[in-house]
Amino acid sequence: MILSISNQKGGVGKTTTTLNLAVFLANKGKKVLIVDIDPQANLTSGIGFTRDRDKDTKYKTTYDLLINKVDPNSIIKPTRVEHLDILPSGIELAGAEVEMVNSMSRETILKRALDIIKDDYDYILIDCPPSLGLITINGHVASDKVLIPVQAEYFALEGLGQLINTIKLVKENLNSQLDIGGVVLTMFDTRTNLSKDIAAELQNFFGEKLFDTIVPRNIRLSEAPSHGLSIFEYDPESTGAKAYERLTEEIIKRFESA
Repeated sequence: MILSISNQKGGVGKTTTTLNLAVFLANKGKKVLIVDIDPQANLTSGIGFTRDRDKDTKYKTTYDLLINKVDPNSIIKPTRVEHLDILPSGIELAGAEVEMVNSMSRETILKRALDIIKDDYDYILIDCPPSLGLITINGHVASDKVLIPVQAEYFALEGLGQLINTIKLVKENLNSQLDIGGVVLTMFDTRTNLSKDIAAELQNFFGEKLFDTIVPRNIRLSEAPSHGLSIFEYDPESTGAKAYERLTEEIIKRFESA
């Protein structure tokens, strides 16, 4: 199962969701690969890889995958979490979209790369950049489903229509199997009526696509990446950790019983 975690709005918990789902899936014995195609490389640093800390300062990244067509097996790195590997990102990916423009079948570069290794994993999670550009399109084309994190704020609802339309266009023209795998409400504040109103709006619009699990606003979730740790490693008893564990169980039930 290949899932791209996508929302063109930044700061909605996209990378946090990718990282923690991956760790919880791995903890449940699933073989998992995380693919960082965001030039900010927050997923890469969030699992503990940075060129400042890592002895292998010249390691290849998803830039080499997309631009130089390097075999993904030579880029994949194991993480300290058992059953969890990563295709890391780096700042060089920032200019990749311009370089990809003249590539043949440029929308399918990532799909062709992941086709080589997808049978080695139970789940591949792709952390897309906060845009609807060519790199994100590559993520969608390579995926079976798109997971959409939505922050419990008014402006988070703006632009969702554009994202849904992009997914529809990819499905019609590039990946007929693509569908919205689910929508997860993040950064939920139980004290505000706004959060509850947005939850109701999402329920009305997405129906059963909306996951039952709601990820609360939780300071421990915000702190964990600065230590290069998942929430499971940083504070497994926190409300954020409990929420992502429930979300992981929902995802397994939804996709493996289908």
